[in-house]
Amino acid sequence: MKKTILTLSAATALLLSSCMTTGMGTTPTTTTSTNDVLGSVIGAVLSNVLFGGQSGILGTWNYNAPSTAFTTEKTLTNAGGNATVANMNSSLASNYNSMGINRSNTSFTFLNGNTFSAKVNGIPFSGSYVYNPQNGDITLKTPTETLKGNVIKTQRGMGLMFDSTQMVNLLQKEGKVSNAAAVQAVSKLAQSANGARVGFELTK
Repeated sequence: MKKTILTLSAATALLLSSCMTTGMGTTPTTTTSTNDVLGSVIGAVLSNVLFGGQSGILGTWNYNAPSTAFTTEKTLTNAGGNATVANMNSSLASNYNSMGINRSNTSFTFLNGNTFSAKVNGIPFSGSYVYNPQNGDITLKTPTETLKGNVIKTQRGMGLMFDSTQMVNLLQKEGKVSNAAAVQAVSKLAQSANGARVGFELTK
């Protein structure tokens, strides 16, 4: 059965408070109303937010904000819907800030020939990737890890998300994040609801 992902962009995390940052460690970004943001992304499933081919993901993408997704509409509904996503993104933003993750030190570059380079928390790594434009699945292979995730098209750019285990491996084994408490908090967020995926919204 074709897997679908219902995504709500990390912009929802910005709606909780004018004092809340996006996780970039910078000044808050001006936001629209909750209804405007949620209305533009609610109901968007993976088949409607694909890049239309591998060429769509090529280039350098920098961290912009947290991103949360659910594998199906049912898993999102069972998890509590929009409020849950907003709360998860808010918690992700706080923990990413604690780790020191920001736009200048976290990025992914996807090249022709299925190679990629990246840095998370300023730590560089590289390898090969396999991207399936039919369902948004992506596999990143480094010398030490194989990370399986999902790519979606967001309002601002790209969402790159993983389940709990894969996200921990990305943060600790590739990004060498030393804040174990923050990494564990991110892991628990991904485990808190069936079908949850957590990660980064990336922009060019």
